[in-house]
Amino acid sequence: MLNFLKYVLATIVGLLIFFFISILLLIGIVASSSSKDEVKVADNSVLELKLDKPIAERDPKDPLAELGFAFGGFSSTDGLDQIKAAIRRAKTDDNIKGIFLNMTFVDAGMGQLEEIRNDLADFRKSGKFVVSYTDLSTEKAYYLASVADKIYLNPMGTIEFNGMSSEMFFFKRLLDKLGIEAQIFKVGTYKSAVEPFFLEKASEANREQLNSFLNSINNYQLKQIAASRGIAAEELKNVQDNLLVRDPEDALKYKLITNVGYYDEALTYMKDQMGLEEKDELEMVELSKYKKVRGKDEISTSKNRIAVVYADGDIVDGEGDEDNIGGIRFAEAIREARLDEDVKAVVLRISSPGGSALASDIIWREVQLTRKVKPVIASMSDVAASGGYYIAMGCDTIVAHPNTITGSIGVFGVIPNVQGFLNEKLGITVDHVSTGKFSDMPTITRPMTAQEKDIMQHQINQVYETFTGKAAKGRNMSQDQLKEYASGRVWSGIEAKERNLVDVFGGLDEAIAIAAKKASVEDDYRLKELPARKTFLDEFLKNMGTNAKEQSIKAEMGELYPYYKLYQKVSTMQGIQARMPYEMTVE
Repeated sequence: MLNFLKYVLATIVGLLIFFFISILLLIGIVASSSSKDEVKVADNSVLELKLDKPIAERDPKDPLAELGFAFGGFSSTDGLDQIKAAIRRAKTDDNIKGIFLNMTFVDAGMGQLEEIRNDLADFRKSGKFVVSYTDLSTEKAYYLASVADKIYLNPMGTIEFNGMSSEMFFFKRLLDKLGIEAQIFKVGTYKSAVEPFFLEKASEANREQLNSFLNSINNYQLKQIAASRGIAAEELKNVQDNLLVRDPEDALKYKLITNVGYYDEALTYMKDQMGLEEKDELEMVELSKYKKVRGKDEISTSKNRIAVVYADGDIVDGEGDEDNIGGIRFAEAIREARLDEDVKAVVLRISSPGGSALASDIIWREVQLTRKVKPVIASMSDVAASGGYYIAMGCDTIVAHPNTITGSIGVFGVIPNVQGFLNEKLGITVDHVSTGKFSDMPTITRPMTAQEKDIMQHQINQVYETFTGKAAKGRNMSQDQLKEYASGRVWSGIEAKERNLVDVFGGLDEAIAIAAKKASVEDDYRLKELPARKTFLDEFLKNMGTNAKEQSIKAEMGELYPYYKLYQKVSTMQGIQARMPYEMTVE
């Protein structure tokens, strides 16, 4: 027995030693790699953009991902900020002769796509080429590719070009079978986030808003594609509605592409453009390497700062983490920018469907305090709805894309009653002993009384009045007028601007330019990104197990993984919610 324990202890000690040595080796490798960050671009090179990783608002600064490590399950994302910076840098880089879009799937939101596409269009103004090649293109990938000079589609490939749709799941029958009652509290005819729990199909109001903003976004993107491809928007709509593009030859016939051809043919075209022979090697520079190149015009020594506060994810109570917007953490980030005398203006970059009403209000308060002493500009990315709009509505100027999802000014709460499930399905009964009439409110083990429901609805109504009142003040309109655009309704950026919920069309660059102008530092500033990132070692220790678990679940669940993530979000919702009614994915 003693020998057994001795061997077990020796094994544990050995594993611990191996663990710490591995960490030290990784730190050493990362430090060595960071000291050799300089990347030299050969003459006659092409910047290759695959965009095959999820695109986040900020570059992840993940040393392990850059080194190609899979240790600990690390997964990598590309930062929108670095993608845009690379395209702009390539425009003036004499060594870069063009951009090669080698894409199939693009894991990005519509606002992010808009910013990348605009930068690609601007890149073409330099006289350099943009060439796209794909074997299989989703609708998102084609939206980017449509701006290219040449678009190659594999002879056996496919382009998805059939418009947008929304698929909704309803859980009422499941809850009925389980004996679970969803007790619903909401304000807003269009606040449909709770519909899946008490309806079996979408309400007419929900269908109305879905039809409206999906068509708004789709029509806008058709116009953009039409302008790039030299085709009438009406003709493109006909092609889309009747699914006339069913093979590569159809795509060529209707001018969605310029060439039916293979990968090597796209490379040959680029070589010809650069005056190279067929036997010559084409120098390709990947984004992961090119983002390390720094142009002279990107280096600033200005003391003036414009703080960009990245608010990406669900809005949650407390500190939150790197994947969401913690009310306390983001209030502190905005407060830091307000108290920093070198920061002359603040840009709040928002990509959020909303979440906790309390956390949203905490952030909104810091926006108001900061606005009194320096300009605060909101930049809406893919979505800034419900709580996401709440934190934007008090800014001096709201900048959004025509295809940004916004609005959804409404509030809801759901309290499940699982008494039937416990009693009938599990054979469990629950008894209560309380010191007062409302001591156990809210509880999920019994139905709410009529008085409790009245109290809960009153709280929801109060939050809605607060929401619409503050939105009206921020947008310089009466509360009654604001309520005409509220009621939980979701709008496209185009629709929102028509209703004065948005001021200007544009992306983060436009928002920063507005902030600089309002602060009178147009040509003399540099950026400060907030919230501050955690150190590499902190992230490594935190994510070593978490990411491995996440990757394992993703691999096991396959196509069901998004619904698992949705379940995770629902399970963490606490308190009254100001949240968009959809988890939107457009392909």
